[in-house]
Amino acid sequence: MKKPKIVFIGAGSMSFGGAMFRDIFTCDHLAGATLSLVDIDEENLDRMYKLALKLNEVTGLGLKIDATKDRRQVLMNADFVITSIAIERCELWKQDFYVPKKYGIRHCLGENGGPGALFFTLRTIPVIMDIVRDMEELCPNAYLLNFSNPETRIVLAVSKYSKIKVMGLCHGIFMGRDAVSRILGRDYDSIEVLGAGMNHFQWLLSIRDKETGEDLYPEFKEKERDFDPEFMPYSRKMYRAFGLWPTCSDDHLGEYQAYGWEAGEHGYDFDGDAKERIRMKEEIAKLTSGELDAKLWLTSSGEQAVRVMTSIFFNKREFIEAGVVYNDGAITNLSGDIAVEIPVITDGSGIHKLHIGDLPLGIANLLNMQVGPQQLSVEAAMRGSKEIALQALLCDPVINSYEAAVKLLDELWEINIPYIRPVL
Repeated sequence: MKKPKIVFIGAGSMSFGGAMFRDIFTCDHLAGATLSLVDIDEENLDRMYKLALKLNEVTGLGLKIDATKDRRQVLMNADFVITSIAIERCELWKQDFYVPKKYGIRHCLGENGGPGALFFTLRTIPVIMDIVRDMEELCPNAYLLNFSNPETRIVLAVSKYSKIKVMGLCHGIFMGRDAVSRILGRDYDSIEVLGAGMNHFQWLLSIRDKETGEDLYPEFKEKERDFDPEFMPYSRKMYRAFGLWPTCSDDHLGEYQAYGWEAGEHGYDFDGDAKERIRMKEEIAKLTSGELDAKLWLTSSGEQAVRVMTSIFFNKREFIEAGVVYNDGAITNLSGDIAVEIPVITDGSGIHKLHIGDLPLGIANLLNMQVGPQQLSVEAAMRGSKEIALQALLCDPVINSYEAAVKLLDELWEINIPYIRPVL
């Protein structure tokens, strides 16, 4: 039986790479598949390659595993390409966050919305599009499954400027489901949710009992009122104002809004990230040496890439709770020319978007405030245009001053200039 060929670009990531390995090496359908690991960081790549070899050994799945810094060596005839990349992730992210604050911009995270998202877009899309051009040449029928942020902007760029089949994947919908289950006091697996919107800016259209189909929103409304007030206070304000629960966290939600800084202006925990990387290095070393039992470590990550790949390759129909896809009429009161996050069905014939129709008017208008920033940041990245980048900032509700927009653009443009280039 034919087995899939998977190319994992950004495999040196210990956090996401580890998550992917948990799912790949617990999936019997992938026994005998080809897994090509790609990363430009040789040390990180070698670490994850050795871990993959160890997991292959202990599971007996017999995957064909290789590792390279040159993706073109392994892209030929790939079935799936997974991207999880970030350019100088934490060092540049710090600049994305602190430079706007210096000029009076109040924001809470600086990754997927606001000025930070613009610069993540400007430096990430050129690399993604280089990968896409290689795919067009070497594996034009492959699916691109993207995990790089900002998801909506990357998926929009690939959808508009390539015929490569693309979908972004994120666990935000599951974080939303977890929050709802905690407020309801119900087991996580006993409820199901349906969400729609944009990545990290999604709204739960329904909350139901998985077994009976009972609408749980009335019960949720009652229990949320008296739940611990310290739990997700910003998301709860938005829920009470708009009537639907938002995903996936206060700070991610707040990224998109002028008043989102009320969710907290602390930014990403860079120090905690650095400590976690040390911990992960130690854990991987112990797994590779056998000091830790790799079989006990191999538990499901909750990510959906393996479900999507096996569904398409082996024609197993699957309901995927959230995929970032080109809208094109799926949500009818948002622009067709954006990327949205909605449920999809996958099977042997590909990715099929669920038709959502109109979202509630208030929520649609919140989302529509992001159409301009999403479209313009993509155009700025594709064309390497500082002029369009300024337009993207001036359309962003997080920006509160023209002068601040110009100053932060000048400073962050210079910092990011090694990575900004036209790709059209």
